[in-house]
Amino acid sequence: MKTRIFVTLKGGVLDPQGKAIHHALESLGFSGVNDVRAGKLIELDLAETVTDGEIEEMCKKLLANTVIENYRIERGA
Repeated sequence: MKTRIFVTLKGGVLDPQGKAIHHALESLGFSGVNDVRAGKLIELDLAETVTDGEIEEMCKKLLANTVIENYRIERGA
């Protein structure tokens, strides 16, 4: 089963990569971009037997730094 984990920085956490992207967009002449926050997408191909609880544990133990990051799990078919 395809599962996606979206990891984003919590509000208030500095995002240097987002700032660099924002600056680059402005340098390329794109206007109207107020802010950029960068994150990551992790795609897993899991057996049907893997539970939601196990995925939560994967996120908490390895995939996201829960001190500064939030994560969202999206299970597909």
